[in-house]
Amino acid sequence: MAAQIFSDPKVTAQVPWFGIEQEYTLMQRDVNWPLGWPVGGYPGPQGPYYCAVGSDKSFGRDISDAHYKACLYAGIEISGTNGEVMPGQWEYQVGPSVGIDAGDHIWASRYILERITEQAGVVLTLDPKPIQGDWNGAGCHTNYSTLSMREDGGFDVIKKAILNLSLRHDLHIAAYGEGNERRLTGLHETASISDFSWGVANRGCSIRVGRETEQNRNYDNPN
Repeated sequence: MAAQIFSDPKVTAQVPWFGIEQEYTLMQRDVNWPLGWPVGGYPGPQGPYYCAVGSDKSFGRDISDAHYKACLYAGIEISGTNGEVMPGQWEYQVGPSVGIDAGDHIWASRYILERITEQAGVVLTLDPKPIQGDWNGAGCHTNYSTLSMREDGGFDVIKKAILNLSLRHDLHIAAYGEGNERRLTGLHETASISDFSWGVANRGCSIRVGRETEQNRNYDNPN
C-alpha cells in the first residue's frame, strides 16, 4: 500500500521529505531500571540531563555514538543524536529522507541499535513511558514537508494539511502504537491524546510548526 502511494506521480512530484526523531531508553539488564539510575532509586529531577555532558548527567553516550557511527557505515541517513530530558534516554534523527525511503532507514537504524545495545549488555526499550511519574516519555516525532509547503506561500498549504489531519485524529492515534495514552497526557512536552492541537513553536501541541515556517522562511528560498 505505501509503495503504491509513494510511487503515484502526484506524490513523487511533491518530493515528500521526512525527518524522523526516534527517542529510546536504555535499561540496566536484569533490573529493568534506566541506565545511570540507582537501582530501586531515582536520580535528581529533570533539567540538567538534556543534551548534557559529564558522567553525572550523561548515561550511555558510548552506545549513542557507536550507533551513530554504525548507521553511517551502513548508509543510513542518520543526521544527529542527543541526550534527552530523562536521564538514560536518548534520541537520534534520520533524514531528511524522501518518500518511502524514510521507513526503510528508520527500521534499519532500530535494528542496528538493538545490536549495539546487545553488545553493550544493555536493554533497549521504545516503550512510550518506561517510568511513571514526573519523567518524560519517549516518542517518535516526524518532521514532514512537501514541495508545495517549501515554496513561497507554503504556510497556507501547511494549514490545509493540518486541518485534514485534525479530522482524522482518533484514527491516526489508534495507529501510532500501543501505550501512548501513558505518554500523551498534556504534560512533559506532550499534547493530550484526546485533543488535537497545533501551534507555532509550541512543544505541547499535536503538531508544532517552526517559527521560521510561519514567517514564510522556507528551505528552498531562505531569503
